[in-house]
Amino acid sequence: MTTRRGRPRHPDVLTPAEWRVVDAVRHGLSNRQIAARRGISVDAVKFHVANALQKLGLDRRAELRGWRGIPVGSALREGVCGMAVQLGVIGQISRPVRDIQVAVRWYGEVLGLPHLYTFGDLAFFDCGGTRLFLSASDEAVGEPSVLYFRVDDINAAYDELAARGVTFEAAPHLIHKHDDGVEEWMAFFPDPDGHLLALISQV
Repeated sequence: MTTRRGRPRHPDVLTPAEWRVVDAVRHGLSNRQIAARRGISVDAVKFHVANALQKLGLDRRAELRGWRGIPVGSALREGVCGMAVQLGVIGQISRPVRDIQVAVRWYGEVLGLPHLYTFGDLAFFDCGGTRLFLSASDEAVGEPSVLYFRVDDINAAYDELAARGVTFEAAPHLIHKHDDGVEEWMAFFPDPDGHLLALISQV
């Protein structure tokens, strides 16, 4: 009786390691970025990419970006099909930071946002149901969108954050008064990378 040696055949078109690399390619990461994030060599990334291309019958790495494959066992395979797309609630906002550890401390300890988790150079916080996604970047980037945090009492929030070391650009000030009498008040402040955030309150 002959005993088969080696690893058993994986029940999917790609191995777990290949899926991780392919997903990173589809996310737009370079081989070097994937290697750094996964803690493997660039040659290992190239090896997995080459294997995936061969298995999928694709010619170029760029073709992986548009490949629509879903891993066996993924919940996405069980998703309901045929539903109309309806965009609404923002689920996540991303912004680049220079130092992920500095950013995690500042957003968590100074602003008091609930820290969800950190994975390598990625960190996630909860902003009242909307997820804030911070990613370390050495590349020059344009000014990201301003994050507006809604508060009930803008003066109390201003005093509390100022006591934690936040430097505001100006005191809370009236932005607009609506026809029904509701006033919009705001106060702006930078994060450690100089990107603007704001407090907003309707009174």
